[in-house]
Amino acid sequence: MIRNIVHYGLHFAFPFLISFLFYRDRFFKTALVLLAGIVIDIDHLLASPVFDPNRCSIGYHPLHSYEAICIYGVLFIFKKTRIIGLALLIHILADTADCLMLAYGEANVAVIGK
Repeated sequence: MIRNIVHYGLHFAFPFLISFLFYRDRFFKTALVLLAGIVIDIDHLLASPVFDPNRCSIGYHPLHSYEAICIYGVLFIFKKTRIIGLALLIHILADTADCLMLAYGEANVAVIGK
């Protein structure tokens, strides 16, 4: 339950928060681009099964590979591609949080890092 709340909260609520805090002058447009970061989940169509709730997508799917994540970081560095890079990195953050909760269990989320 908490895993879904955190995962989908990062995918859908966090983009609005980031847009509001840092891009208020163009909130709606930025929020839409940040929400569009979920498009990289298209690579799940290459997996069998397409959806597995017990699979960590980081390092498994091509658009969730470590090489791809590095490219998203580079996109974030440059002003012209910053919002796109941020959208993709937010997506990776959501999936990373999901992987951590999968690995350590939902009940142990509060003690990760201790």
